[in-house]
Amino acid sequence: MADIEVLEATVEDKPVLRRLLELYLHDFSELTYADVDAHGRFGYPYLDLYWTEPERRPFLFRVAGRWAGFALVRTGVPHDMAEFFVLRKHRRTGVGVEAASDLFARFPGDWQVRQMTANAGATAFWHRAIPFEFTEEVTANGRVQHFSSVAVSGQ
Repeated sequence: MADIEVLEATVEDKPVLRRLLELYLHDFSELTYADVDAHGRFGYPYLDLYWTEPERRPFLFRVAGRWAGFALVRTGVPHDMAEFFVLRKHRRTGVGVEAASDLFARFPGDWQVRQMTANAGATAFWHRAIPFEFTEEVTANGRVQHFSSVAVSGQ
């Protein structure tokens, strides 16, 4: 396995996260049919809140010292994987599973992970990545897995 780091993003990391969000939103445009704005950006209106609201936590992933993805986690009850992205070159290499496992261990307790109904690839990924027994529901907005993570010593 590559050298994977999951780092809590600092305010100085916000430009990196903003650029990675654009790649994520570009990937999603296949499903959402979203357009870019007049400046050529999709934009993410909640990004700044991850440094001002205590229940929002931004993370960046690195592989061998290079940016590889991010996660935006909401730590309320239940914890929520608000956004999760791995660069295409790192998909199906274990990076996403390892990053998700790290985050589940950092925030023990009840979780939910949501996907759009049309995003079958994301649902398949989460079925592999959630290392706990989970229940799944289908809502008007998509699929949701519910589970409880356990605390890992040293986290």
